[in-house]
Amino acid sequence: MVFSVGIIYSKEMDSDVLFVDDKEKTFDHENDLPSLPIPSLEHTLERYIDSVKPHLTDDEFRQTQFIVQQFASGIGKDLHFKLLEKAKYVRNWLEKWWEDVAYLEFRLPIAPLVNFAGPGPYLHHYMPPKDGTQIERTAFQMHYYLKFVELIRTEKLRKDRDSKGHALCMNQFRKAFNTCRIPGVQKDQLYLGFKTESEGSNPTHLIVLCRGRIYVMEVFHSSGEPYTVPELQKQLQMIREQCDNSPMGPGIGALTGDNRTSWAKLRNRLIAINPVNYENLKAIESSIYVQILEDASPTDESDTSKHSPFDAMVLVASIYYCDLSIRQNKGIWQGKTEVGDLPSPRELVFELDNTILEGIQNAKQVYSKLAKNLQCSALHFTSYGKTFLRSHNLHPDTHVQLSLQFAYYRTYKRPAPTYETATTRKFYHGRTETLRACTTEAIDWSKAMMDPSTSDREKVQLYLRAMDKHNRLMAEGTEMKGCDRHLLGMYIISQEEGLPVPLLYQDEAYTKSGGNGNFILSTSFVGYTTVYGGVAPMCEKGYGTFYRIEPKEIVTCVTAWNSCPETDAVKFNHTIHQCLSEMGKLLQTVTDTGARL
Repeated sequence: MVFSVGIIYSKEMDSDVLFVDDKEKTFDHENDLPSLPIPSLEHTLERYIDSVKPHLTDDEFRQTQFIVQQFASGIGKDLHFKLLEKAKYVRNWLEKWWEDVAYLEFRLPIAPLVNFAGPGPYLHHYMPPKDGTQIERTAFQMHYYLKFVELIRTEKLRKDRDSKGHALCMNQFRKAFNTCRIPGVQKDQLYLGFKTESEGSNPTHLIVLCRGRIYVMEVFHSSGEPYTVPELQKQLQMIREQCDNSPMGPGIGALTGDNRTSWAKLRNRLIAINPVNYENLKAIESSIYVQILEDASPTDESDTSKHSPFDAMVLVASIYYCDLSIRQNKGIWQGKTEVGDLPSPRELVFELDNTILEGIQNAKQVYSKLAKNLQCSALHFTSYGKTFLRSHNLHPDTHVQLSLQFAYYRTYKRPAPTYETATTRKFYHGRTETLRACTTEAIDWSKAMMDPSTSDREKVQLYLRAMDKHNRLMAEGTEMKGCDRHLLGMYIISQEEGLPVPLLYQDEAYTKSGGNGNFILSTSFVGYTTVYGGVAPMCEKGYGTFYRIEPKEIVTCVTAWNSCPETDAVKFNHTIHQCLSEMGKLLQTVTDTGARL
């Protein structure tokens, strides 16, 4: 998450100082952002060749060099030209392709394979999980999420800016609320119902799921103000009491846990059974968001991280806003306490048949099998954080990334093709580029750290060399000068033209270096905030590794598949922290000798 520069972040800061701007509208000047560029073919292939080197033998590398040279002078040259032609007529040549290929055409269950998940940071201070407080805590969180929605709708949400103060694209904030991914037999589609205040009215309800039942609940007054915490508490309590005193509902929401094609077919059947079902579905799909009142209680942060899916970049911001607001009020409601007449929550009752009921049970089994297979470990490293690293003029994110390379090499004695998110939001509707973080420099340093004959000074020199390489790749990535998105664009054009798959994409080096969804480490820096979470591993033998960095601690969330005998999220997370500890001691030792980093 990238926030505005010039603001010093702390847990005690006013949420409005960080998030509210009464002068510049959130979506003003979006059209003034530069169009998404296409790097030169030469640059892309240079970056690709460099990225595959750690994963190949000398003979394999020479073979890949030959294949890349053929691509550059042959089919690649033609595909690059066609991509340039496409980019002449659209502001963002990747946007639709990325939405379709990376997301909407994905047929496996979204949860837990795609969703970003994590615990609310407020559980560490004023709102710890405690029996009998569910409704109160939910009402608080809900109120501040709705205040965040109001900021977006009134366009008072402060624009994000990069390190140079340049405004970043805010378009993704339009898709966080009143938005739904509707299943399709071959490809899903997005319902985008959000409008700013100047564009028109929005649905003002959200959906509450509780004990297999679904409720529509109004959450905004006619004045546009969100319900207060006491008002939300009253509404939620009505739902909770009704559900606690009724049999379990059919649990129709479980259908979303099935693969997308099965869910699409069952959704079509639901609509055909009774028109009321269609109206109920529209109420769900147009809602601000869905709130779940769980019966189960997580035992710790690692357990929490398997629940409540969030879309990473936008919802990190909304959760952080909520967390800061709760801290400001010390978890005590400071506003009006009286509750007037409010429309009662309304249960959505579906007409179901045996096929749908069987589908619900099957979807529960599909989700349960996936969820049980996902291992999650969340740990706090408290020896140092951002303050220590900045005092040595080191980039904290790069430092953690190098610890991941070190930890994997220490564990497996081989390099891990690694994906790190690089934001391209400086461009019109920009999203991400891949930073291939497993570099030759990072592996050379990792080997040195395990070699007792290498001096501390040599280790630091190799560390700085690896850090410099990573920083340069990140800088290039934010300029859309990685290699993966460009290669993807050329591949899609070849398929749209009915051409054979170019040899570059069939070469073993492409897969070994992470192509086709084979990144062993799927990583992302969540930000210098109190918010964090994780994602499922990208592949069977991989790890999902997300982390946040605070002034005095680094929090890592690691996932792995229980079905893979080679991986262990708990052990790998502890190894990361062991590596972070050794890296900190190394830096301190060298500094204590008077050397400058």
